[in-house]
Amino acid sequence: MNMLAAGVQGSNPALNITIFAIFVAITLVIVFRASRNTKTASDYYAAGRAFTGPQNGIAISGDYLSAASFLGIAGAIAINGYDGFLYSIGFLVAWLVALLLVAELLRNTGKFTMGDVLAFRMKQRPVRAAAAISTLAVSFFYLLAQMAGAGGLVNLLLGIEGNLGQDLVIAVVGVIMILYVLIGGMKGTTWVQIIKAVLLIAGTFAMTLWVLGKYGFNLSSLFQAAVDKGGQTGEALLGPGKQYGKTGTTKLDFLSLGIALVLGTAGLPHVLMRFYTVPTAKDARRSVVWAIALIGIFYLFTLVLGYGAGALVGPDVIAKAPGTTNSAAPLLALELGGPILLGFIAAVAFATILAVVAGLTITASASFAHDVYANVLKKGKTAPDSEVRVARITALVIGAVAIVGGILAKNQNVAFLVALAFAVAASANLPTILYSLFWKRFNTQGALWSIYGGLSVCVVLIVFSPAVSGKPVDPKTGKSASMIQGVDFHWFPLDNPGLVSIPVAFFLGWLGTVLSKEHDQKKYAEMEVRSLTGAGAEKAVRH
Repeated sequence: MNMLAAGVQGSNPALNITIFAIFVAITLVIVFRASRNTKTASDYYAAGRAFTGPQNGIAISGDYLSAASFLGIAGAIAINGYDGFLYSIGFLVAWLVALLLVAELLRNTGKFTMGDVLAFRMKQRPVRAAAAISTLAVSFFYLLAQMAGAGGLVNLLLGIEGNLGQDLVIAVVGVIMILYVLIGGMKGTTWVQIIKAVLLIAGTFAMTLWVLGKYGFNLSSLFQAAVDKGGQTGEALLGPGKQYGKTGTTKLDFLSLGIALVLGTAGLPHVLMRFYTVPTAKDARRSVVWAIALIGIFYLFTLVLGYGAGALVGPDVIAKAPGTTNSAAPLLALELGGPILLGFIAAVAFATILAVVAGLTITASASFAHDVYANVLKKGKTAPDSEVRVARITALVIGAVAIVGGILAKNQNVAFLVALAFAVAASANLPTILYSLFWKRFNTQGALWSIYGGLSVCVVLIVFSPAVSGKPVDPKTGKSASMIQGVDFHWFPLDNPGLVSIPVAFFLGWLGTVLSKEHDQKKYAEMEVRSLTGAGAEKAVRH
């Protein structure tokens, strides 16, 4: 998402800054109001479990629809057509796994974090430590991509030149994010996500109607215009294979990416944590249904926006723009409504990044404070106030690390970091969660082997993949699509390791379990009853 060296022609930086500032001011007021009721650990981590299913569903869609979804997918469809839209399908289908296998059972069994569920019937300290490490790993890679994307996006729209200006922008984003989390906790963060989701869906809906209106509300006419503008390769936009059908390796790569996307969502810690902000398991289920509806509608909009950008802006202009494909949606906004629409869409994309990084930060800080500090270091003997204090200090540290990481990664290809976060979530978290909920024999050794094994295999394969080094240099840009330029130490052929690392994690979980005699049948029976009925589950807090 490093779209960013030069500003977009026709953009109005002063207008864009004003729209950014208005959004930040309004959300900060809301966060301050929300902070009045943030007194206990339950308030800080889970917003007192006081949000309704529909409210939480809107917040989940706000958490999930990151800048990569909005800017990246629209650009991928504009350039690659059908193959680009497959990203939308993968991201959406993933929610069925979350709805059918995870949401309700997780809400009934846990308290604040994924570690609560895994440690329910196993040895507390080693399992919680492993859960916290995988949560921090996923959150860090996701944060890095969002922070670097924020620097790039604002750079593009404000026309800020030079490294110092870009570094300053990333630092400002980090500071605002830390304020949201420190002041408002989960309640403030949730309201920011709800506002952002409404703005994003409203903005993309308006652009979708505008694009369709130009072609008489006829999708066929829109597709034909995109084909005509695409020149010699235009016809390829309407069928599979433009991006992923060239060789056997690219087809395997797509399969690997698809598996990571579909299975990764149900293991993303910041998405899992949202299920604890509702009063009952029924509300957790309703919130996922709402999220599926909103996210599905949004991804249908991306189809029109992607082909609209291809038809009205053209792939040649998009390819030459700063950041190539990621500038497709802003360029389409400029084409449709001039600087004002561009400013609004830019502010929405910026809001998107702020909401997602705030959600990630509170998840990572909660995991450290609740799992590592309260249960591993203090063995469960802490005052609620001290746990929340540690969570706030952790949020400061994570924010500082994210700012430094975002500055270091600002000129790198950050798309692979998002794919890595999904692959790590699917490899380290999902097998352990599913085994814990559904396999009677599962035990501590199986959980540790699955988490650490899945995490290690996934990260090692990414480091030695073409995403990091070894991709050929593009003659147009003079750069390789790999993260590290000018070297080649890759031996793993696929960009995304999901095809290998996810089955390995499931296998290690099984192997570790059968090689250990530990087994707490009574605890599993209790967990099964609780997960299916909600008996003994955490209740909402009333103020």
